[in-house]
Amino acid sequence: MKKQRLRAPSKRSLESRSRILDAAEAVFARDGFEGAKVRDIAALAEVPLGLVHHHGGGKEALFREVVERRAAELSGLRLAALERAQAEGPLTLETVLRCFFLPYLEKAEGSDPQWLAYARLVATVSADPAWADISADLFDPTAQRFIDEIAALHPAAGRAVAAEAFVYSIAALLAFLTSQWRVAALSGQAGARASSEGLVAFCAAGCAARIARGAEEGNA
Repeated sequence: MKKQRLRAPSKRSLESRSRILDAAEAVFARDGFEGAKVRDIAALAEVPLGLVHHHGGGKEALFREVVERRAAELSGLRLAALERAQAEGPLTLETVLRCFFLPYLEKAEGSDPQWLAYARLVATVSADPAWADISADLFDPTAQRFIDEIAALHPAAGRAVAAEAFVYSIAALLAFLTSQWRVAALSGQAGARASSEGLVAFCAAGCAARIARGAEEGNA
């Protein structure tokens, strides 16, 4: 019996899928996983409700796919930045953080506004142990690589302290991406914005302080 060949998705099908994923990303970012409704995703994507189920499966499967679709690209950019920095000379704490932060910040400041919505999804996943499997699959391998570098720079502090400092830095990055409006509101200066280099300096100083305390505790 001749095996039936699978047909490649049509251009129209691929466009519909892209619209559905963009809409799901926006709705999940706005309403959270629990508050998001599939009918709202369909309405924003301007597709029939059944098409969302066809392309995305259930809501949980759709959420995972939305988070996953940008994770590989972002990880690749971060690891490439780290490799370039290593080729240029010895790493510093600021360099390691810059390699992790800047690829995301450049994407968020580019022409695709969906990257800001994605930051809110990452914040949701990072804060909720219910999504630990997504973090483990999509984010942890790259995060561990950067923690390795921080721990190697400061071996006396121990890996747990390096991981703690790194997690705090990720929280600062997500706040930077999602709360720029607060800088203007609290400064009283319309249009005031935080700077990416300011973020790197802030997190590097905080990491250094925590690592120094960790080294003291380890030697006590």
